[in-house]
Amino acid sequence: MRFPEFTEEWREYAIGNVLSIGNGRDYKHLHNGDIPVFGTGGYMTSVDDFLYDGESVFIGRKGTINKPLYYNGKFWTVDTLFYTHSFVNVLPKFAYCLFQTINWLKYNEASGVPSLSKATIEKIKVRVPSMDEQGKLSNQLFLLDKRIEVQNKIIEKLETLIKGIIETVISSQKPNTFIKNCLECDSSTLQESQVAENGAYPVYGATGISGYTETADVNGEAILITKDGSGVGTVKFADGEYSYIGTLNRLIAREGYCLKYLYFALQGFCFEPYKTGMAIPHIYFKDYGKAKIFCPTIEEQSIIAKSLSVIENKISVEKQILFCNQLQKSYLLSQMLI
Repeated sequence: MRFPEFTEEWREYAIGNVLSIGNGRDYKHLHNGDIPVFGTGGYMTSVDDFLYDGESVFIGRKGTINKPLYYNGKFWTVDTLFYTHSFVNVLPKFAYCLFQTINWLKYNEASGVPSLSKATIEKIKVRVPSMDEQGKLSNQLFLLDKRIEVQNKIIEKLETLIKGIIETVISSQKPNTFIKNCLECDSSTLQESQVAENGAYPVYGATGISGYTETADVNGEAILITKDGSGVGTVKFADGEYSYIGTLNRLIAREGYCLKYLYFALQGFCFEPYKTGMAIPHIYFKDYGKAKIFCPTIEEQSIIAKSLSVIENKISVEKQILFCNQLQKSYLLSQMLI
């Protein structure tokens, strides 16, 4: 897929022939300032000195090696992150686009924590068009990046809003009802190994839908709480026919209580005091069920739940838009770059 005004063949280069790779360094000797420090996960802190000033593409040396970053300005990178400079026959923005098409994990040189060496990166072959075509391609893709960035901010603002409302309207009120008095708990023995990639009904796990089955274990609205592992205490809402893994608690409302309200109330509930286990944390309903949350009248619960649901539905729509933007970018990267 090309712009019609460009017909020249793309040239092949080794990465080391079109740019230079710099090493990051420790920043602990520096003082606080306004120059950003980047690691493999992105921005870390700000200091008073810089390694380089200008356009650069970062790539992980160790750890997260498959998420290149673009930056323009003064910066410092830590020793687990390479930066690039001295570009020849390639624009920095286009180099960033190219770096996103490379399967960096394929070049991993370690059996434990993923690692890349400068020598390995320099030998990787890439194909590059004329500078004019590079500019038009990268500008097009960067516009989409900007849209994705804006979309992420919209979602972040909405999530902050819903958390703020939960804190103000529910969590900051005096608790008056035991959790076990307004919710009852079920558990499942279904294991992840019993879940298929395809099927008629979804199976919920700690990170969302983990697979499918041909028969559903339950039908109806419920709150699903992760009770084991790193995501312990994560609260989700499920509806319809589905099954769920044994690492989740399934909670349903007792008579006189609004399930959707209780779902939002538990999002603001602190499960930390009820965690047990050192290596793998656990929470048990028999423990956190003895805690109290704030429950107003059923009419007030319904009003609060309805208001918060509107925002939650808006977040869901915005996340779908974000997914479509990311899918479009992935498609364009695969079709517009060789």
